[in-house]
Formats: sequence, C-alpha cells, structure tokens
Amino acid sequence: MHALSCPAYRCPLNLLLLLRGRSVRAGSQQVSSMSANGTNGPGHSHPKVLTLGSMNQQVKKVQYAVRGSIVLRAAAIEKELQQGVKKPFSEVIRANIGDAHAMGQKPITFIRQVLAICTYPQLLCDPELPEDAKSRARRILDSCGGNSMGAYTASQGIEAIRQSVAKYIERRDGGIPSNPDDIFLSTGASDAIMTTLKLLVWGEGRQRTGVMIPIPQYPLYSAAISDLAAVQVNYYLDEENCWALNIGELRRALHEARQHCTPRVLCTINPGNPTGQVQSRQVIEEVIRFAAEEKLFLMADEVYQDNVYAAGCHFHSFKKVLFEMGPQFSDVVELASFHSVSKGYMGECGYRGGYVEYVNLDPGVKAELVKLVSVRLCPPVSGQAVMGVITDPPQPGEPSHQTFLKEKTTVLNSLAERARLTEEILSGVPGIRCNPVQGAMYSFPRIDIPPKAMEAAKAAGHPPDMFFCMQLLEETGICIVPGSGFGQAEGTYHFRMTILPQTDKLKALLGKLKCFYQKFCQQYA
Repeated sequence: MHALSCPAYRCPLNLLLLLRGRSVRAGSQQVSSMSANGTNGPGHSHPKVLTLGSMNQQVKKVQYAVRGSIVLRAAAIEKELQQGVKKPFSEVIRANIGDAHAMGQKPITFIRQVLAICTYPQLLCDPELPEDAKSRARRILDSCGGNSMGAYTASQGIEAIRQSVAKYIERRDGGIPSNPDDIFLSTGASDAIMTTLKLLVWGEGRQRTGVMIPIPQYPLYSAAISDLAAVQVNYYLDEENCWALNIGELRRALHEARQHCTPRVLCTINPGNPTGQVQSRQVIEEVIRFAAEEKLFLMADEVYQDNVYAAGCHFHSFKKVLFEMGPQFSDVVELASFHSVSKGYMGECGYRGGYVEYVNLDPGVKAELVKLVSVRLCPPVSGQAVMGVITDPPQPGEPSHQTFLKEKTTVLNSLAERARLTEEILSGVPGIRCNPVQGAMYSFPRIDIPPKAMEAAKAAGHPPDMFFCMQLLEETGICIVPGSGFGQAEGTYHFRMTILPQTDKLKALLGKLKCFYQKFCQQYA
C-alpha cells in the first residue's frame, strides 16, 4: 500500500509528524499530548507569545456593560430555547441596547431606496423608483471612484456628503456657517469619539489627561478612557432634578481631579444616555462658560438630537449656543460635536455612519488628525451614504417628501408615546422611581433592593443591581442592563432599558417587569 493512502495518514496531524520524520502510532500519547494551553507536553514546551500576562493590560480594564455578561447569558438562553429547553417564557426580549430595527422598527423607505440604487446602479433605470432618490444616488456615485460604492473614499469622507452635512448643520443652527473641511465622517459616532480622545490623551502622573464624563454615562466613554490609559473624572448628574447637569458639581469634580491628573476634556451627552434628559439652553451656556474658564476641550455627544419628546423640551446644539454667546466664546472654546445614523428616526445601526464637526481645532492638530484617520483608509461607504441621505432629505415638492415626512413623524410620535408609557407604568410600582424620559431612547429607573437580596447578591458575587437583572432575565427572558455598568451614586441602584420595543411588546415587557419586581421584593422581604 502506498504510504499516503494508508488510513493513518489521512489525519493532517499524523501526516505532519510523518513529514517531520517522527513515528506515528495510532492512539499513542505522543499525538494526543498537546495541552490546552498550546504547549506540547514534557520536553516540547512552546509557550505562547500572547497570554493574559503579556497582553496589553489596558484591554483587560475595558468594560462595556451594554454587551457585557448579562447579554452573553441572554444569547445562551436563546440557544437553549432553540434546542427545546423549557423556560417560563418563549423568547428573550433584548431591551439592553438601542437597536431600533432589531426591535421591529421599519426602515425609512427613502433611505433604503437611495442605498439600493447606490449598491446596484442598474436601478437608476427602474421606473418604479422616484427621481429624487435617483438624484441623491447619482450625486453619491459620482463622488465614488469608478462610480462604485465598492471603492475607497477620501479618509475624511466623501466631499459631497460632507457638504450635505455642513448644509444640514447650517439649517439646524439657524444659518450659523459650517465648513465641510471641519467635518469628518466616521464609522458611527463611537469611532469619531475614540479618535478625538486619542488626540487629547497624553502625559504621565499628574500630567496625565483627565476626561470629565457624566455619571451615569454611556460605557463607551469609560471603555475608551481605560483603553487609552487616561484618567476618568466623574461628575454626577442630579437625579432628583430629572438628571440635570449642575455646574457646582462640575467644579467639585474638576478641583478634586486636579490633585492627581490634568483635566483637559469635558464630555456631555445631550439628550442623555442612559438617563433620557434634555439639557436646557441655560445649562448649555453654563457648561460653555465653564469650559472657557477652565480651558477644557468640549465634546458634545448629540446623537439623539432628533429624539426629544417631553413638552417644553427642545434640542439646542452646543455649536449654536456657542456662537450665539458671541466671539469671546465662539473664537476660543474648542468643540467637537458628534452625530450618528444609528439613532434618531433612522435607527440604521448596522450601517455604521456618523460624523464629527470640529470648532476652533488647531490647524496643525487637524493635519495630524487627517494622518490618523488615513491609517484606517476610510469609513464604510454605505454608512457615509446613509449620512448623505439624512442630511439631504426629500424637500417639499419632491416625489418622496410626503412619504418620508409621514414615516419620520410616525416613528418619533411612537417613541414619544412609548417614553410616556414607560415612565407611567414604572412610576406606578412601589420601590421604583422613574424620571420622565424627555429624550433619547432609554429609561434609567432607580430601584429599592431589599437587604436580603443584597446578601444573596454578595453570596453570588454580583453587585445588587446585576443580581436583580440576572434574576429577571432567567425568570422572564427580559434583558436589561444594571446601573452599575453606567455608574451611579453610591448606595443607589438602577437599570437601563430601551423604550424601542414596539408598543404592544413594550406593554407586555413592562407588565412582566412590574410583576417580577413585586415578586422579587416579596421573596427577599
């Protein structure tokens, strides 16, 4: 029999050993001695280069609660359900993350029509598609190499789309000029936030950059700060005043931080995530004055600017307020403001489109920024295209205008109703306090946890709110995120849940949550 036709040599590992001149014996320990840690057994040690001890230790410090351990358990439960494991529920409801389409929201027709044409340009000849969608697609394709979205773009993003973004900002801000050269398209707002922080973080010891973030915060910020080995400087939002930002608290946090680092950055999220508040114009003015006085770089996360629901609340962009405060501020304060296609009425999370606009960025720094973003070549072109559509929507008189406006209004009105519903139902449960959801896509209720439940949580090795959320998941299939993943005042416990489930499912979710909490409190009374 030819050696290579022998059954023993059909195994790739055996063949490899044969070629190395080693004997092969079926079932021998020599072949099976490869250990789980990648070494070959006694005398044949091949230690790994990359281990938990040798890896970048900053990565181990990164935490991202909205996709943390509770979400991993939710995924495991979904697999168990698929395998026929009996549970007291038939599905997992993922209320942990602001993923609108996953929660049943339908795409905006006009956005998808333009994207379809950009992806398959032969559709330009389709008489069923409206001319305004075709004109947007032509403009985007004409700006792409080879008239194809499969080509790389400029690292800063397609110029025609940056022009659309600039015009959108000017309309939003009442005519205040916006320069396309100050706009960088990005892979979602998260990418732009990370890149901006990368520019700002430097120094050692007390010179290390301090980054001021609101608590509760969106865990992107704490994760980025850990990744970059910066110093996290917490300032606490006022829960008793609907999560308002208090300038006195900013000063306290800044002065304490200067004992061990050099605060250079002030981050603000408006409308708030996870807290759902909308900042008043007065507060924004105070924040800008504070940043000017203390020489802080201001980062304004404004990805929920379309999501404002409460009566009397209005979105005011930091840039608009800055320029309306006059040259003594608008010529001095350095500002980066962020937007995304993932939120608003669009909910196009998967396309990963976003932008950052810089105000008063040093020209030398801008040159370094262009170099930095060039390393990643360019943002996803489909995400850029979505940003191009939402900043250049159908106008009155165009064929798609009425449908677009109706779909947009329907989404936002439905979210407003769900925000009201969430506050109303949760506030009616003894032991749960829920501030009004003024904007964004989340509620961040405070819950009382009985002492015996805290003891059980300690025994299980979980923070009390994580223990509550994990119990809720196991018994109801509802996946929410504990407040400890966002930060909260010591001695208080919260959870974040999205208001995105469609109304009927949201009512069912809130009903189950209410019943579970009452049962939980009785169990550990």
